[in-house]
Amino acid sequence: MIEMLTPSLEDYLEEIYRLSLSTENIRVTDISNKLNVSLPSVSKALMRLKDKEYIKYEPYGNIRLTLKGNNFGKYLVERNRVLQEFLSLICSKCDITVEAEAMEHYLSKATIDAIQGLVKFFKDNPNLYQQYRTYIDSRSTEIENGGFIE
Repeated sequence: MIEMLTPSLEDYLEEIYRLSLSTENIRVTDISNKLNVSLPSVSKALMRLKDKEYIKYEPYGNIRLTLKGNNFGKYLVERNRVLQEFLSLICSKCDITVEAEAMEHYLSKATIDAIQGLVKFFKDNPNLYQQYRTYIDSRSTEIENGGFIE
């Protein structure tokens, strides 16, 4: 069982995982630049991730994911992808990237799994998804004409 991390530590681990997909040499400055946070903040987070055995890290050295960190990082990236896909699928008129980031830290794994099931259902049943889109389009027109959501 993977121990839960704070939303902030999840963001750091998710970014480390993303960086690990394109480079072997992950540095504190890489994370600082990507997340737009200070170097001391990154260093503190890295020490906490190291203590929880998600990464291997020595100050001023490269950052490497442990197997535990790699597995959880992969889950975090997948969770974000599923939520972005879900928001797009339901025709949400929001900033999908920002909204998914806000949602991901506060939904249970069970809810994420249910959302993933719905996304897969609509992908596997495009005719039903088209019916949903038609319904949403008609509701949007109704709402724009002064109707309310019941």
